[in-house]
Amino acid sequence: MSEDRAGATRDEDSPAAALLHNEVTDLERISDRHFHSRSRQLLDKYIKVGVILVLLVWGSLLTIKTLKRSDQDGLGKPRFSFPNPDVTLEGKLKVSFDNVRNGTFVPKTHSIQWLEYAAKGDDDMGLYVTWEDESYVIKSVSDKTFEKVLIDGKTFVKDGHNFTIDNIVASPDLKRLLIKTNTAKNWRHSTIASYFVYDKNENGFTHVGDNIAYAEWSPNSVDVAFVQDNDIFIHSTAAADGLSAQRVTFDGSTQIFNGRPDWVYEEEVLESDKALWWSPDGSYLGFLRIDETDVNEFTIPYYAQTEDSIYPEMRSIKYPKSGTPNPEVDLLVYDLGNQSTYQAHIPKYFGDPDNVITEVVWVGHEHVIAKVADRSQDTLKIMNINAADKTTAVTRTESSEGGWWEVTHSTTHIPASPKFNRKYDGYIDILPVNGYNHLVYFSPLNASEPVVLTSGKWEVVDGPAAFDFNTNKVYFISTKKSSMERHLYYVKLDNPRVVHKVTDTSKEGVYSASFSSSARFALLSYNGPKVPYQKIIDLRSEKKEKKPEGNVVGETLYYIEKNKKLSGLTKKYSIPKKRFSKLNLGKDENGKDIVVNTFEILPNDFDPTLKNHYPVFFYAYGGPNSQQVIQSFSVSFNEVVASQLGAIVVVVDGRGTGFRGREFRSIVRDNLGYVEAQDQISAAALYSAKPFVDADKISLFGWSYGGYLTLKTLEMDAGKHFKYGMSVAPVTDWRLYDSVYTERYMHTPQENEHGYQRAKVSNVTAIGGAQRFLLMHGTGDDNVHFQNSLKFLDELNLGNVENYDVHVFPDSDHGIRFHNANKIVYDRLFNWIKHAYMGTYLL
Repeated sequence: MSEDRAGATRDEDSPAAALLHNEVTDLERISDRHFHSRSRQLLDKYIKVGVILVLLVWGSLLTIKTLKRSDQDGLGKPRFSFPNPDVTLEGKLKVSFDNVRNGTFVPKTHSIQWLEYAAKGDDDMGLYVTWEDESYVIKSVSDKTFEKVLIDGKTFVKDGHNFTIDNIVASPDLKRLLIKTNTAKNWRHSTIASYFVYDKNENGFTHVGDNIAYAEWSPNSVDVAFVQDNDIFIHSTAAADGLSAQRVTFDGSTQIFNGRPDWVYEEEVLESDKALWWSPDGSYLGFLRIDETDVNEFTIPYYAQTEDSIYPEMRSIKYPKSGTPNPEVDLLVYDLGNQSTYQAHIPKYFGDPDNVITEVVWVGHEHVIAKVADRSQDTLKIMNINAADKTTAVTRTESSEGGWWEVTHSTTHIPASPKFNRKYDGYIDILPVNGYNHLVYFSPLNASEPVVLTSGKWEVVDGPAAFDFNTNKVYFISTKKSSMERHLYYVKLDNPRVVHKVTDTSKEGVYSASFSSSARFALLSYNGPKVPYQKIIDLRSEKKEKKPEGNVVGETLYYIEKNKKLSGLTKKYSIPKKRFSKLNLGKDENGKDIVVNTFEILPNDFDPTLKNHYPVFFYAYGGPNSQQVIQSFSVSFNEVVASQLGAIVVVVDGRGTGFRGREFRSIVRDNLGYVEAQDQISAAALYSAKPFVDADKISLFGWSYGGYLTLKTLEMDAGKHFKYGMSVAPVTDWRLYDSVYTERYMHTPQENEHGYQRAKVSNVTAIGGAQRFLLMHGTGDDNVHFQNSLKFLDELNLGNVENYDVHVFPDSDHGIRFHNANKIVYDRLFNWIKHAYMGTYLL
């Protein structure tokens, strides 16, 4: 049996029709002579044939009916068919899951560990350290013949034991190495490890200690500060026995963290594993003392750590949830000369022990400034601690003016300089200027009013990137051309607000840069939208390049990566392209246009003349001050969905996301989940109206905040536009998430009870209005606790909502990687949405 284009069955070609034709031919050949003698036999045979014919025709009709049902969805429309998974109509290869998983399209990138020992002057050779041919060597970007081997091999033997080198940091004078080994992962940024000092000219390998959370060279190249069992010690390489360790703190415990962050400070504030800072000459050591005594514990059971475990392993962490006690934090300064410690007593300047110290920076040999916010990060105070005089003073107080204070880590000390008429020490910070984040310069240190260095309806990203002491130039990355791009610029301290471009803004680009010690040299990285490359540039060179690529200031010394192989693959494969644009979602409550950044990925062989054909796969993160719509190069899960499932992929950075100014992002203050969901729904409405889109196959996927946004969007939409949702590791109730992050955007539950109730994923009946949704979470998630999903599942049970699927990953943390989980989570996502587009989940 075959079908024509209209789906009509041609019965003349059926097996039953053929059988009938053969039997009639046989009957015509029977002679009259044999008719009477065989009449009964023929009659019997005819009856049998007739019965067979009826049965076969009836079976064919049933088959036709069944096939017609399977080729239509529940609404009577032709079933969506998936494209050829391997090649396009033109014969080019398609992006596959295997490509993404084996890194086929991941560009090669290199980082440079610039050496900071060089003076801030003309002697900057652009020295850096790297591994080369199993040797750890110092090289120079300005002199390719320069090379100094610091150590050979990645293993060493000490006291009869073999050690593998995990990381190396050279002392500022390059005479010794701090070696990290036996490294075990702790939280997102932190580890526990053993440390050795290596000096090939003296004692060889000297053991610093085991179970060390953090270690760092002093600028004097002699001392090493390290944290062990939450206390700070200073190891001196100048000690006669090479084993001397001077103890700085004595109260470290499971409740008191000295020099290292606790969980919430590591995750949300310092975003690193260190909470100590050397003064520029190594005379002082500043550090945080974090007291977790009043912070409540959260216990996580682990079920699959060993094969033979029959009881779960219980691990507890101090985790401050919204509205519960925060750790109490203070800044202390240790004087190595007289071995005394000064406590800054910062909490008393707020009258509240719940203040948050967000940044600590030395601004001279004796002065250290601390940025300190109140618990909800409405007010920021700048504290100046004088280590010599042992005094603390508030130099300025800043209001968030209805927004909030984001954490920064880029405040830059600017020393006094007669050459450039800088009378006093100062620092460069980042502050809102007319609602947009810009560079400002404070000098002297106690100045309350800044010199504004940049301004305009665009934003500086992450503060100053580098300062050139010889040219008075401040380098920075900004969105001056477009909030979807990143370009490198500079401004001179003595000529503020006059911005000069370093990268070519005539072409779309996303750039990043790292700088040598004096900012003369830079590793310039082009990250998209085309295939990335990296090169070394001399920013002080006046040489003009014939065909400049990337930079329009400075001289290209050489490329360290061109990604030629990847460029070849982009010609061999048909990679669906991201199309960036601005999307007008309509009017807000004040009648103002809501214009958002977006990109879409059209599937291979896209045909806009098709009617009601293409599914739409929305991907969202949407967290406050975040950004997904940026023109960087990537080939990921989104491209797999477009290539393999023939879906249109859409990403929308709605209100609340970053780099569009304070007004655009601060609208979500005290009201998370509301306008973010509205914007996703408005975008879905626009796509559902497109003639080539199948409005019954619009889905939304998100992870973490995106998982939360997925559920809130399904809740507000109630099945009108989004028919399917996939939520991974979501927050479902902001009372369950950590205090520092949540209260930055929501204040406390005690202050904003209505806001927390509104932001909670609560109307499960409305969520049940979608065709179906998928929930996935790791049980070992120390960030967004599995408790969020369990409480949500309980609400679903109480609400009699059953149109969902759940996949739980034992012992996986927020990244879902334990025991092959990362492969499974994406397999599950892909296959689940594939079945959704097939119509499997139609009610």
